Amino acid sequence: MSQFLGEFECKLDAKGRMMIPSSLKKQMPEAEVSGLVINRGFEKHLVIYTRAEWDIITNELSKLNSYEKKTRDFIRYFTRGATELTVDAAGRVLLPKSLLEYAGIEGDVVLSSQFNKIEVWAKEAYDDQFDNEPENFAKLSEEVMGNTVRRADV
Repeated sequence: MSQFLGEFECKLDAKGRMMIPSSLKKQMPEAEVSGLVINRGFEKHLVIYTRAEWDIITNELSKLNSYEKKTRDFIRYFTRGATELTVDAAGRVLLPKSLLEYAGIEGDVVLSSQFNKIEVWAKEAYDDQFDNEPENFAKLSEEVMGNTVRRADV
């Protein structure tokens, strides 16, 4: 499983292509061979996975009970728009127009590494979410992580 690190600002060209930053590209050497997958995020952003990571996720989804309507709905919403991306010789990927419209991405983009995936945000939307950062981040930390046992604590 890939573990990505970093935050990167990029620009789309007129055709909707994005250059993958070289330091991020180094973190995913398999992308040129097996490709990437992009789809909608839970908020108004996009998510890029390596093909191997996408296969793990879809394998998990395939084990869910498809007789339940909420499961079928979730799978449809989650996979809606999922598209394979190919890295071209110049290190660019062409982002699907429908996904760009969904996320409100037009020009300036932020790639935010999130463990096994890369979130793709319109720069303005990304900046806006940090304008709304909780007043007390330490309290949020305690609420989310306070009851977990960390490896260093064991």
